[in-house]
Amino acid sequence: MKILVTGGSGYLGTYVRQFFSADDFSRRSNLDILNYYDTQMVRDYDVVIHLAAYFDKSPEGAEQCFQTNAEGTRNIVQHMRPGSVFIYASTKDVYGTHASETEEVKEDTSTEYCGQTAFEWSKLIGEQYVQYYARQNEFRACIFRMATVFARPSEGNDFGFVTHYVESIKNRQPIRLPVGVDPIRDILYVDDFSRACRTFINRGVPFGIYNLGGGRLNAVSLRGIIDKVSKMIEIEPVIEEDPRIPAPSLRYVSDLTKINNELDWRPQIGVDDGLRVIL
Repeated sequence: MKILVTGGSGYLGTYVRQFFSADDFSRRSNLDILNYYDTQMVRDYDVVIHLAAYFDKSPEGAEQCFQTNAEGTRNIVQHMRPGSVFIYASTKDVYGTHASETEEVKEDTSTEYCGQTAFEWSKLIGEQYVQYYARQNEFRACIFRMATVFARPSEGNDFGFVTHYVESIKNRQPIRLPVGVDPIRDILYVDDFSRACRTFINRGVPFGIYNLGGGRLNAVSLRGIIDKVSKMIEIEPVIEEDPRIPAPSLRYVSDLTKINNELDWRPQIGVDDGLRVIL
């Protein structure tokens, strides 16, 4: 089985590509999802895991978000051949503030506009392209609305907040946090994400949209993560509370009922074990 990972040299893509012994489609391999001719090569693959994205929540980043995350996704999916498998890494943030209405977020939570940035909106448009072309070209497709997925640092890549906390504590660098709040997130180690991809590939489900994260059993506050890492490596963290940091939503925990029922998938690596791996 030939597998291609777009963004396969990125922070998460590096480990997903290694997990599957897959090929890389990224600018580091001189391939660009905005180049129509480059994307035609996906026809040669049985599975495409689409991680390539542009992340910028500022108004200045809107045009690049729409180009990369929406049109770039369209460039890929329109070339998928019948019977192949496409996996799209979307984001939990498509729900916006609607996610704060429940203790655990289900897939039927509203994605209606409620102030989402161009990043979230571009990912949601990408989802629509996936659904359209999957039906038109008759390939199997999966959309993962991903919570926080973390991994070890990879060369030349920015990393997510979990890895940022770990590296900051190890190097005794200050960690800036918003004042007076301690948001809760469900976090997922990257190999569990790869296993979710493998499960969809092998399961035979024609199409699915799933919230993907650590779920209730792997939900932890931001300061809780810092405390865990601090105790593991016996280094006191340097925390700076900064009133200029906007307060994020206080809680996001993925409801994993649908993915459990349809794919029989659940996280295998808990928070503590995942953190130990990246120390």
